[in-house]
Amino acid sequence: MQTNNKFIDDLAKLATSAAGAVHSVRGEMEDSFRAWLDRQLAGMDLVSREEFEIVRDMAEKARSENEDLRAELEILKKKLAD
Repeated sequence: MQTNNKFIDDLAKLATSAAGAVHSVRGEMEDSFRAWLDRQLAGMDLVSREEFEIVRDMAEKARSENEDLRAELEILKKKLAD
């Protein structure tokens, strides 16, 4: 935007430059925070989603097998009682 007033033109350029600088600083801060967060999470020895799902599936299978064995045991107990 061009005006006849040099002061306003300079002020507009300064505001545009400041907005660009703020945007740049924001990007650097986000990158820095992401790097810090990655370091913190890496030190926590967390499991991945894939590992969690594998163990969950194993637990569900073990629970199902346990219920089947419990039912079979009850049948055997009834046979022994008779």
